[in-house]
Amino acid sequence: MPDPSDVATMRFSTAALPERERVAMLRDFIGPVMARFDVEPLGDEPVHFEIAARALPELAISTLAFSPLRATRTRALSADGNDSCLLSWIHSPGNILEHRGRELKPADDTGTLLSMADPFVATTLSGIARGVSINVPRKVLSAMVPRLEDNFGLPLVPGTEALRLLESYVGLLDQRELATPELRRLAVTHVHDLVALALGASREAAEIANGRGLRAARLTAIKADIRAALAEQGLSLTTLAARHGVSPRYVQVLFESDGITFSQFLLTERLERVHRMLRDPPQMGRSISTIAYESGFSDLSHFNRAFRRRYGATPSDVRAAARRET
Repeated sequence: MPDPSDVATMRFSTAALPERERVAMLRDFIGPVMARFDVEPLGDEPVHFEIAARALPELAISTLAFSPLRATRTRALSADGNDSCLLSWIHSPGNILEHRGRELKPADDTGTLLSMADPFVATTLSGIARGVSINVPRKVLSAMVPRLEDNFGLPLVPGTEALRLLESYVGLLDQRELATPELRRLAVTHVHDLVALALGASREAAEIANGRGLRAARLTAIKADIRAALAEQGLSLTTLAARHGVSPRYVQVLFESDGITFSQFLLTERLERVHRMLRDPPQMGRSISTIAYESGFSDLSHFNRAFRRRYGATPSDVRAAARRET
């Protein structure tokens, strides 16, 4: 029996189609069949639409980029039994939303909540818009957010920590965070927590979410920051905490809750970067010391000892083995 926690992925881009076939594909298949919208391209520029979607139990996350269009959740389509909540935000000006008798012109990067059980029309008028949508069952959010229905068709308060961390968290989810059924279930719970906090969770739900989903999102963002800044010689707990607006002790606690210290995580990431580069054919002509330095190591003796402890071989041994394999 297949694992019900498995993640399903889907990618599509009109760039793979001849231009003359793109409108028909959007109108006849991508819109009504896959996305469950009627889609009408607008303007005279070439049609562009791309989507990367991941579906897990009780959660679907999509990232999109598209040229001007109008997406309509018609009354007929909204009778398909899907009563979930769709939280989305578009990185583009010129958006118009009609939902539950309201017309809204959300500002660039403002989140909105839509009910998939009700008709709505979303229009984007300018440029290539980029956006994220998160689909969560209504029953999940109803249990966490008082007066959930009041949020439909209204802009979310922009710039809140929960909304910022939510967008960051769903953007950073990768194979490491989704590698096992247990990790996938955790990721779903964390997203539920962050969505509820962004919408106004009850006191009890907020207390749980702050200690669970919010902490996980902060740790994920901090880890991503570390991986992007491995070459910084002065990368420290203090500087990292300052970047994220928290205390050094709080960062320590986040890592300890993950079963590792900040120093251990940083060292491991730097060693793994060096190891990858040593085995990378385009890097074969570069010296080991240069690679180590560019990965954040300032003391070569410390680097060599740490590398050998982790991999049971010297950097030269790893490079020589990689050369023999090519």
